[in-house]
Amino acid sequence: MTSGGGRRALVALLAIAAVAVSGCNSKSGSGSGPVQDTGAGSVSGLPVTHFESGLKSGAPTPSLDVRNADGGEDDKLATAAIDDVQTYWGEMLPSDFGVQFEPVKSLLSYDANTDTEETGCGSVKKLVNAFYCPTDDSVAWDRGVLLPMLRKRFGPMSVVVVLAHEFGHAVQYRLGDKAGITKSTPTVVKEQQADCFAGGYFRWVAEDKSKYYQVSTSEGLNQVMASMFLIRDQAGTSAADRGAHGTAFDRTFAFQAGFEKGPKECAAMNTENVKARLTERPFDKGDTGKGDAKFNDQAVELLKKSLDEAFKGAGVAAPEINDGGSCTTTAPASYCPDDNSVSIDLAKLAELAQPIDREAEMKGEDPGGMGDFAAFSEVASRYALGIQKGVGASIDNPNAGLRTSCLVGAWAAFTNRPGDLRLSAGDLDEAIADLLQPESLVSADVNGKRPDSGFDRVESLRRGYLEGSSVCSKQYG
Repeated sequence: MTSGGGRRALVALLAIAAVAVSGCNSKSGSGSGPVQDTGAGSVSGLPVTHFESGLKSGAPTPSLDVRNADGGEDDKLATAAIDDVQTYWGEMLPSDFGVQFEPVKSLLSYDANTDTEETGCGSVKKLVNAFYCPTDDSVAWDRGVLLPMLRKRFGPMSVVVVLAHEFGHAVQYRLGDKAGITKSTPTVVKEQQADCFAGGYFRWVAEDKSKYYQVSTSEGLNQVMASMFLIRDQAGTSAADRGAHGTAFDRTFAFQAGFEKGPKECAAMNTENVKARLTERPFDKGDTGKGDAKFNDQAVELLKKSLDEAFKGAGVAAPEINDGGSCTTTAPASYCPDDNSVSIDLAKLAELAQPIDREAEMKGEDPGGMGDFAAFSEVASRYALGIQKGVGASIDNPNAGLRTSCLVGAWAAFTNRPGDLRLSAGDLDEAIADLLQPESLVSADVNGKRPDSGFDRVESLRRGYLEGSSVCSKQYG
């Protein structure tokens, strides 16, 4: 986040007050719309499941011809993924679009460390990547660096999501006008659509329709979301950049849209509706900290002021924020119901607020902190619990954590304007980084209990940010 910019009156989030007063005690599913598909016990209408994700026991051996393959573990995963995703699109293209499916013409495996194979798009020498090449209708992947790095960090389904995404580009060419993609379509729009297509495929796998793969809706999808976070664009990238793929927030949005609504939703993505919701942007002029402010006493004062302003319409006493404080239930930030305060460990939060070391992160080493907005979000989540308690909402039921992270998302949107504390490029990705951690507080209830599904945790923040605070009780009552 950035501080400064002068005192400027901001419009209060009156809708948050309406949420807290009218909706927080309602039962999920009591209203119209897809309420029954959300909440701590469901992942987009599917049950929350726990099992090892990856190749099924007894999965068949693909009969695909892969040039330069070495038969190792990553080639096996990638080849099975291609065969599987082709089966999926063999079903979906005719049923959803009336288009006959045609497999890609060739597949290439290579080692970025040593190989110099050629494709219709050029040499793969030193290319740590996976890609679809429209010139020769091929899919290629780096089995030497990229795939093993992802598999070791996030498990086998991270390899699958990369190949499902790349195959999404092949689908764009097969759909033609029905995908709305032209030569002038910005790269980020094409990438968003491909992420969405990958989400549709993963829904099919989660519904146990794949002969190769199984994915749990808790740990399995958590690993997929974490791998998508890793391959996000660098903070401060412009969505207009030729190679832009999107922030982690943008990429997970597209993946979840496909998972929840299917490939027709993906094909409807276009320049207009994608750009309207993209969060990817350059750093603001004068943002000398490149989006990261020091988390100190002054930052806490600005945070308190911002939260007070955002939630003042609730008409309840605002929690105080104290370093030390009266309880440590969920350190480094805890909501203390007895005296309506938020107790923080300023030193620990300052460590969390340190910028992510991107180089270390890519190497699988300790990236240091998670960025200032991760710390701001943890404190904001505890503050939001106080507001909810003040209006009579439960702060320890199964949905309390999701409702809280949804309100944090709504508050983040509130700060996305000039003021003393303003949302910076990359901030929402820092919140997602925190949400995907097992010990995250952003989606935890007053006792620190959080939903098992990282998919749900990320979705709740995203919905609050994009849809406003009113959705928070409607979906997570």
